Amino acid sequence: MAGIGFELRDMLERQSFGAIVRAYGYAGLVSSGPWVLSILTVMAVGILGFGHVGEGAIRAFLVSVTYLMAGSLILSGCLQFMFTRFVADRLFEKRRDLIGGNILGALTLTLLVSGGLATTLVLSCFAGSAAYKALMIAGFVLLCESWIVVVLLSGLKSYRTVLVAFVLGLGVSAVGALWGLSRGTEGLLAGYLLGQAVLFFSLLTLVLRTFPPSTWIAFDFLDRRKAFYGLFVTGLLYNVGIWADKFVFWFNPATSEPVLFPLRSSLLYDTPIFLAYLSIVPGMAVFFVRAETDFAEAYESFYDCVRVGGTLSRIQRLKGEMIQAARQGIHEIFSVQGLTILILILAGPTLLNALKMPLLYLNLFYVHLVGTGVQVLLLAVLNVLFYLDKRRVVMFLTGIFAALNLGLSLLSQRFGSNYYGFGFAVASLLSAVIGLGIASRKLDDLEYETFMQRR
Repeated sequence: MAGIGFELRDMLERQSFGAIVRAYGYAGLVSSGPWVLSILTVMAVGILGFGHVGEGAIRAFLVSVTYLMAGSLILSGCLQFMFTRFVADRLFEKRRDLIGGNILGALTLTLLVSGGLATTLVLSCFAGSAAYKALMIAGFVLLCESWIVVVLLSGLKSYRTVLVAFVLGLGVSAVGALWGLSRGTEGLLAGYLLGQAVLFFSLLTLVLRTFPPSTWIAFDFLDRRKAFYGLFVTGLLYNVGIWADKFVFWFNPATSEPVLFPLRSSLLYDTPIFLAYLSIVPGMAVFFVRAETDFAEAYESFYDCVRVGGTLSRIQRLKGEMIQAARQGIHEIFSVQGLTILILILAGPTLLNALKMPLLYLNLFYVHLVGTGVQVLLLAVLNVLFYLDKRRVVMFLTGIFAALNLGLSLLSQRFGSNYYGFGFAVASLLSAVIGLGIASRKLDDLEYETFMQRR
């Protein structure tokens, strides 16, 4: 579904400095937009809101949005990979007419599951006003729906329109939240969710224009003959892995404090890691351009040759090009993200001073820079393995990532504050190294495994 990627490559082929900057700028914002731009929006509201409303209301808003994002990513992650594979298979079959109805079906299923779960949890466990509870339920459902639509964006070609939708939606979120300052946490949350609703419906309109439904609602993506339920588990494990260390620090009384029952936050841990996540934009831009263009094209050429009965020498040559594309992409991610980390390490004290943050956060910020940078590398490795259809291997790697992040983060708390953040960083590093070794071996044996699977 590399629609945007191929459009950006056309821009890169102009060879001018401005075209290169624009292409990678678009790639970085489109690929990491839902995550990074959301962090920036929430941080901007928090900074601008201090002094205009009580610190407690601002903090409750920030923590509420963080939990909404974490919970919605974990729940929707169960369907994201499975549904993306369904869409990709229908595109391969040239059955675009089946996609639109299933998009509406996936959104309907997500609405029912997320709505039921959120209503049960919020009404039975959460403190706060009736308005706050209603907003938390609505926000959870809205974000779950949004993540389902976001996974389809790479199949579009309107990268400028996608970016405009992000900026518009998150701009409305920021303005709406600031407008609601005088109404406390509820006002901030209502304004923020208004912008998220604008973003969701804008992106949904773009997706349905690209994949117009031939039927109103379809659930073919749940058909066992067309669905890969192992991807359900993989999506869950991957998102649990990303958030495991945060929950460990949130729910340990020694490293957190209560905000609004049952929500807790860890000021020491949260601020450095969310700042560190902003550093992934350059690496994500390279990943998006290389994975969605060079490697995707080499992959398609190799398997087209296999399907039409190409000669062994041609198959081996195309295999070499595919391996070279994978290596070049991973090397460029490593180089660009490594340079970004080095620059931010050197600029760390200045950056924290500018944000009026204590230098107590500095060492943890450095560790998180490495951890988030390696996570981009892990994502690239998983992407290669997904292309090779090594679903069990990806499930194994995401399971390792989740288990290591949870276990090592718990262990780091026992060793003391000097080791905070190392659980996430080491889990990302070990998972990426193991994944690189497996991906290298799978690529070396590519033609053998391809023909053995066809038997």
